[in-house]
Amino acid sequence: MTKTNPRPFRRAHGGETLSGDADIALPDIGQRLRELRTMHGLSQRELAKRAGVTNGTISLIEQNRISPSIGSLKKVLDGFPLSIADFLTLDLKPRNKVFYAAKELREIGAGAISFRLVGRDTQGRAIQMMHERYQPGADTGQDMLSHTGEESGIVVSGLIELTVGGETRTLTAGDAYYFDSRLPHRWRNTGTIDCVIVSACTPPSF
Repeated sequence: MTKTNPRPFRRAHGGETLSGDADIALPDIGQRLRELRTMHGLSQRELAKRAGVTNGTISLIEQNRISPSIGSLKKVLDGFPLSIADFLTLDLKPRNKVFYAAKELREIGAGAISFRLVGRDTQGRAIQMMHERYQPGADTGQDMLSHTGEESGIVVSGLIELTVGGETRTLTAGDAYYFDSRLPHRWRNTGTIDCVIVSACTPPSF
């Protein structure tokens, strides 16, 4: 890895630009690599071994003492693995809330069915994650549900009767499901205790 490799990254005005693309501002390559490596819990030697380069190379890049070519940087990032595009754009310090206490889950269900949503809303999100609870006899209704997307879930406790399309199955703790949400579907707790499910849906339907 040398400064003479084709299409090197070079520093400009405190950031980085691609040679030939002076209008494209890039983050500090060395600092970003160091932060990413630390987040993954890797030493320079461990990352170097994964990427097939010397640990001295990793050290020099992190200190901004050499500017890696695109090909060389890709080789280093393969040690995570991570694409160059993600490396340059990923927010390493999440701005949105990451952790939620149980009391912070938003209740969007009613009556005998509880749907507790992870996050206050699903706007701008690709996944809807919920903690579901069905009391004995609870039913999502005689009318089958149908909407664009896919959904999946795992039964944590109790049992649930799930109908998808023309197929019905009773699922118990440890069983799971995954289906195209455009197929008519319905849940019903036919047991004598609450049924708890952890589910995901994309895109969000609530």
